[in-house]
Amino acid sequence: MTSTRARRSAFWIALLTALTALAACTSSGRSDEKAGTTPSHAVTAALRTVERSTDQARSTRVRSTTSMGSALSMKADGTLAWHKGLTGALKITYTGGTTADTMRRLGTTSMEARYLPEAYYARMGEAFAEKADGKHWIKYAYDDLEQLGGSSGADLADQMRGTAPHTSVKLLLSSKDVRKVGEETVSGGRASHYSGTVHGEGVTSQTVDIWVDDRNLLVKKVEKGRTATGPLTQTAFYSDYGVKTAVQRPPAGDTADLKDLLNDSGGH
Repeated sequence: MTSTRARRSAFWIALLTALTALAACTSSGRSDEKAGTTPSHAVTAALRTVERSTDQARSTRVRSTTSMGSALSMKADGTLAWHKGLTGALKITYTGGTTADTMRRLGTTSMEARYLPEAYYARMGEAFAEKADGKHWIKYAYDDLEQLGGSSGADLADQMRGTAPHTSVKLLLSSKDVRKVGEETVSGGRASHYSGTVHGEGVTSQTVDIWVDDRNLLVKKVEKGRTATGPLTQTAFYSDYGVKTAVQRPPAGDTADLKDLLNDSGGH
């Protein structure tokens, strides 16, 4: 790969990381190894029930806010489904950080994101379209990410496929210090609060808190850690489990493929 192409590759993959920040917190992790700590059987059994119930719900509405130090603050609102591969449609609004500045230069501070089983699509603004032959969408095929981005691209592709809410429960099940905190009120209803510590990709240590309703469904999660750009926090609320979702693939004629952008000297 030439240095010019490498710079373009880094740019488009970095832009994808910004566009997919909803998945950046919910990454595959490993437990925080603390000697002498073991979750109680009751907590582990309860979380396995929550993971199973949330997985079987197959779809949900989600509202989230994310901040990543000086790099990013954003909010997202939409639906996700995970019955046969991850699908979803979200409106993402960038509210601050260097990513918001980058997006503003590309003609927008809010965009539509669509998840399909084989790729992630992001609808950009008019300034981007002017640089991409009038096309408004970027397609990031997961297979291409794995080939073009090396291990970091493969990790990101895995994160994208793992954005469903039960992933946070699975992450907590890997924690050695997960515990039940107590009963609290979330969105007007009673919920059980669980908390634990894990290690995440690019995060020195990460705390995961979840709140579960009386149907054993995840209704809220908070993930906190620290990255190279500063503190990382993501809060998400889940509701309307089982909601009907229909995600359409953007028109091919209005979509620029990641590989084509990398090969196009005008892509950056």
